[in-house]
Amino acid sequence: MLLTITTTHRPATDLGFLLAKHPERFQTFELAYGKAHVFYPVADAEQCTAALLLDIDPVGLVRGRRRGDAGTLEQYVNDRPYVASSFLSVAIAQVFGTALAGRCRERPELAERPIPLGVALPAVPCRGGEAFLRKLFEPLGYRVTANRLPLEPAFPSWGDGPYYRVGLEHQLRLKELLGHLYVLVPVLDDEKHYWVGADELEKLLTKGERWLATHPARETIVRRYLKYQGALAREALRRLADEDQPDPDAADEAKQRAEVSLEERVGLNQERIGAVLSVLRDANARRVVDLGCGEGRLVRELLRDRTFERIVGVDVSSRALALAARRLRLDELAPAMRARVELCQARSPIATGASRASMRHVPSRSSSTSIRRGSAPSNAASSSSPGLGR
Repeated sequence: MLLTITTTHRPATDLGFLLAKHPERFQTFELAYGKAHVFYPVADAEQCTAALLLDIDPVGLVRGRRRGDAGTLEQYVNDRPYVASSFLSVAIAQVFGTALAGRCRERPELAERPIPLGVALPAVPCRGGEAFLRKLFEPLGYRVTANRLPLEPAFPSWGDGPYYRVGLEHQLRLKELLGHLYVLVPVLDDEKHYWVGADELEKLLTKGERWLATHPARETIVRRYLKYQGALAREALRRLADEDQPDPDAADEAKQRAEVSLEERVGLNQERIGAVLSVLRDANARRVVDLGCGEGRLVRELLRDRTFERIVGVDVSSRALALAARRLRLDELAPAMRARVELCQARSPIATGASRASMRHVPSRSSSTSIRRGSAPSNAASSSSPGLGR
């Protein structure tokens, strides 16, 4: 059984760091049912392919059975050494365990980075056909290619078998890719070579974290993965349903944090506006131009104070001016108050000042005061007041 994982991430040989397997070494690992070999058919800066080859010993599998089990020819002659199955999931967990857990000792930041990845599986038993294969992987964002294999190429009349040559492509973290394969390959095969107990339920929920709860085929995935053990499947689905529902306490806490943050921002803005009004009153200003008035918060406060006889709000944004007009309720103002305020659109951002980081009070013979967010004459008195108009 062969699995290959390919990336075109630059440099592509980073795949060796992620898998914790050196691209220049051929490595062999002993498994309970045979051996696993890891090697790299291609390893350069532009493309890197890691191969996991399983050498399953069917005789060894039969020897491991209990004495009371009846022996049949099928135990020795079957498809298990050649197709993707639960044996592959076990090999992924044992050989690529650190990558499956999302750890990379040499390059920890690399493990959290989505990279382009491609998977090739030469023979996958799809109990449910190509439609079921796509139903499992496409909701996760994969581009799926599937070619059904003939039962026996030498005898075309026998028709096609239940096996597919499968290709998967996606940009995601390697941890996510391996987790998807770990869970979904046995689901496609609809078979497992070992006893399924409560620990298998925990493995499913751990490997399915962040995606299984919202997968449209989660019920089928759970039942197949747990070999149709009703009690385990019901418990898994119950916990997934709880995971799919937002935590009301967490939602309330998030709402409270947002409200506190908003109150802090509003309070700071009001404090700044109050500081500006204080400066203007101390200067005995009567006419004020707010350059970059935004939605008109400062203009509104100026309008409420009859000390200011003439107020002009200027902004380059027509949308901001429309919001300011609604905030001020210009259409509903009494004629005397309406005559005191005017909103004007500037032709360019330069007209309203390139910076909103300072406010300037510029005295003049006509007792006119201009609040500018930008440069001012050298004799202007200034006070830092960012973001007042908005």
